[in-house]
Amino acid sequence: MNIPSKSELRSLMEPQSGPCISLFLPTHRAGPEGQQDPVRLRRQIREVENRLLLSKGAATQTESLLKPLQALLGDQQFWLHPSDGLTIFRSSGVFRTYRVPYSFQELVVVTNHFYLKPLLPFLTNDGHFYILALSQNAVRLLECTRYSVHELPLPETVPQSLAQDSVYDDPDNQVRYHSSSSGALVGKGGRRAVVFYGQGVGIDDTKVRLLRYFQHIDRALHELLHMETVPLILAGVDYLLPIYREANTYPHLLEEGVTGNPDRKDAEDLCEDAWLVAEPYFFKAQQEAAAQYRAFAGTKRAAHTIKEAVLAAAAGRVESLFVATDQEQWGIFDPTSGLLHVHKEARFGDDDLLDIAATQTLLHGGVVYAVEQANMPEITNVAAVFRY
Repeated sequence: MNIPSKSELRSLMEPQSGPCISLFLPTHRAGPEGQQDPVRLRRQIREVENRLLLSKGAATQTESLLKPLQALLGDQQFWLHPSDGLTIFRSSGVFRTYRVPYSFQELVVVTNHFYLKPLLPFLTNDGHFYILALSQNAVRLLECTRYSVHELPLPETVPQSLAQDSVYDDPDNQVRYHSSSSGALVGKGGRRAVVFYGQGVGIDDTKVRLLRYFQHIDRALHELLHMETVPLILAGVDYLLPIYREANTYPHLLEEGVTGNPDRKDAEDLCEDAWLVAEPYFFKAQQEAAAQYRAFAGTKRAAHTIKEAVLAAAAGRVESLFVATDQEQWGIFDPTSGLLHVHKEARFGDDDLLDIAATQTLLHGGVVYAVEQANMPEITNVAAVFRY
């Protein structure tokens, strides 16, 4: 499996040059049915070629776009990695393949941007979160979903261990410690602030060093996380987690963490443990967003038409969006002029406007929930809550 990370999907949402090819097809993990997987891809490539010819693309451009796709047909190693679904994205500057634990319906889309709606369940409902694995000897930042985990490279300013954090070598950086009862010193989330006292020896000295160590980690991670709204889960031995919470400035840190020595666990095991913490959070968040939509339905804070949703999403006004994954809404949208036409049936050159509403919402920092219409019958194909 190589499920796309949020950062990879975000790059696919960005404007691309030239025709963008998005292919989705079911694949098989075992059995004779798997021999038909390359046949399905060959059929899709023919369909792509026909669509490029209809769009009057140059023959040389068509040949260049299709070359890496055709190379997959004879790549035996490529087909040895089983999965339930395969998606391929191709443009003049992009060629990416992803295998996911989800059986797609066969779909070919050729337009001026990549089509990402079938991947929304992996970007939203499966939960997207970070794990910060902390010990005195190592720091790891993992980007996770229910199905995948990627270890992210850390900024150079992140201290890799307590010993390497050179600030502790300077005695002038010692601070004082005590538990304050002053309201002015109450920390984030109503927690009592922690202050250190004395030069510090033994336990108090260790707390001083750890707090400073975690403050430096928190500041260094700011460049990675300051635009994020997804939850962060701490993993570490139990006495470290409350100290990091005092240093933390990321507003989406969950109260519950994964306890134990993270140095003894690989990324997959940490992600599995953290999902038990994250799952109730995501279910609750979706339920709260649905309740918010129902409360605002019929007011200027909500909309249930695709036209309102697309225009608001492109303007960065959508706070949360529900998209019916089992529905499509075809039309044309020009983000430059704001011109939008909705069609009852798909026409040549049309886009699925639900895909545009979802990607624009995500690009502007909103939250998207991919649902089946039967699970939220009050929406036809889309529902949006606007920011104030």
